[in-house]
Amino acid sequence: MRAALVLALGLALAAGGAWADAPQTSPRPQGSPRSAAMPAQTNPGVALLSSARPMAKPGKLKLAAMSGASVPAKVGKPGARGAVCGVPGITGVSIPPIPSKVSGCGLEDGVKVTAVSGIPLSIPATVDCATAKALKTWVDKGIVPAVGNRGGGVARLELAGSYTCRARNNQEGSKISEHGRGRAIDLRGIRLANGKVITVLDGWKSEAKLLRAVHESACGTFGTVLGPKSDRFHQDHIHVDTARRQSGAYCR
Repeated sequence: MRAALVLALGLALAAGGAWADAPQTSPRPQGSPRSAAMPAQTNPGVALLSSARPMAKPGKLKLAAMSGASVPAKVGKPGARGAVCGVPGITGVSIPPIPSKVSGCGLEDGVKVTAVSGIPLSIPATVDCATAKALKTWVDKGIVPAVGNRGGGVARLELAGSYTCRARNNQEGSKISEHGRGRAIDLRGIRLANGKVITVLDGWKSEAKLLRAVHESACGTFGTVLGPKSDRFHQDHIHVDTARRQSGAYCR
């Protein structure tokens, strides 16, 4: 009987020790390695807003000035493609200065004109801007009105020359011609739209009214106008230049 009591007391003490060793709370589950490596968000709301906003399409992005550089204003469209001397209707290109070893020759700020008021020139006229502008005035107010609708109107101006470093009338010992300064043009004829060419050489008599009107309309716009009646050197062309004289225009 006593032995049974001792045995029961031993079993009770063993059970009490096992109960005392049990944890008071269940252990916290360990996080996965992936979640442990993720950094903590300092401002989750901002991060969520940034990630939710759609990216702008490249085609709709507006370019902004970089490094403080200003965006240039839109340049106005010129009155005519290839316009020179600041005048729409004088078509051509600016050219580099033409130097010369001959005193009195040379051309600064020159242009090579290929058409005036839409009328092409048979050869480019190398002149200064003052002469180019005078040519346009002559074409608009003199040549085109004189021809009118005859033969369909003016189709091309037939030129004999412009800039050339030479003496007047190609005479040795004479003064430098205005051609040598880029201030002169020689007109030898007018081509009409129907293909007919009215030349100064052949038409001064047969087309006297028309060519005399062309000749006279240049006087004043140009400082010098020389035609077939001036001398033997101008039988086949009308010479015009922008040289100015105190006495006024010289027209022969």
